[in-house]
Amino acid sequence: MNAACAVIIPHYNDVARLRRCLAALRSQDRAGVDILVVDNGSTESLEAVKAENPGVRFVTEPAKGAALARNRGVAESRAATVVFLDSDCVPAPGWLAAARAAGGRADIVGGAIDVFDETPPPRSGAEAFETVFAFNYKDYIERKGFSVTANLVTARRVFEAVGPFVNGLSEDAEWCFRARDRGFRLVLDESMRVSHPTRSDWPALVRKWRRIAREMFALHMQAHPGMAGRLRWALRALAMAASWLPHLPRLLFSRRLRGTAERLRGAATLIRLRLLRSWWMLRQAAGATI
Repeated sequence: MNAACAVIIPHYNDVARLRRCLAALRSQDRAGVDILVVDNGSTESLEAVKAENPGVRFVTEPAKGAALARNRGVAESRAATVVFLDSDCVPAPGWLAAARAAGGRADIVGGAIDVFDETPPPRSGAEAFETVFAFNYKDYIERKGFSVTANLVTARRVFEAVGPFVNGLSEDAEWCFRARDRGFRLVLDESMRVSHPTRSDWPALVRKWRRIAREMFALHMQAHPGMAGRLRWALRALAMAASWLPHLPRLLFSRRLRGTAERLRGAATLIRLRLLRSWWMLRQAAGATI
């Protein structure tokens, strides 16, 4: 397909959210846009989704990993502008137009990510925690130097110069750092907005952070190999154990939370998660898997 812009959406066994994502795109101007869903070998049927979205291309990447699915999406399209969107995100009205315009602003453009609950109130501890702390996109982009691939735009020439995403690492951060080292510039565009659901309970939050902990450790050891790297990771683990304290006021006084009970559930989740992450990191530093 000859298109100026390609939207690449990796997917694995999350059909309800994928349908919601594509429904939000259907109401937007898609002229000159190639929308690709790259399925990672789902066992759930996609036939109903395909029937609802005749203008969307569905391709399969059998090798597991969102990074590999994104790479496959880039390879399947020849568009000059490449946009990455996650299947569980809901693009805001006008997101596609903003993403297309962003392609000419800088080498890499990261967008805004809001959060919403999929369950009725009151919020669980996990939902309260994520409402306050999930997707601090401005800090990621302007201070840490990376954007998550849930809402990211780049040029094909940039992607080809930087190379593909690497599976098993924090692929969005690692790719953006590689791009920075090659002299490419990352900027924030808050007109390009998507919404992402909060994790609804503790097991879902643990699954998320276990994956992130594995990817962050792999990225850390790539930059700091050997025993010195493990020692640095252990020191970070000790800092993690105490990191809940300076972040607690942000949660307790957040205007986004409703009532004392919601704040207390969120606070308990913050403390519990930071201590768990510290324990994981100490185990990783000692050579164990988590």
